[in-house]
Amino acid sequence: MNTDLHSFEKGLDQLEAMVQRLESQNLSLEESLKCYEDGIKLSEVLQRQLEEAKRKVEVLRQGLGGEYLAEPLEGDA
Repeated sequence: MNTDLHSFEKGLDQLEAMVQRLESQNLSLEESLKCYEDGIKLSEVLQRQLEEAKRKVEVLRQGLGGEYLAEPLEGDA
């Protein structure tokens, strides 16, 4: 599973498909475990992507002199 080449949205679609597969199909125990394991790995990748996006988000705030200052998103360590 190479998620580096996939967009975040495509990753979410893949994760949703995995959940639907687990919920709606009669999978063997081995198939279910493999699908679950792949879903966990994908969710970890997506979580890292969200964390990276959060770090990149900056709030532009107009300073007293009219200039714009880039500041980290509130709550970012």
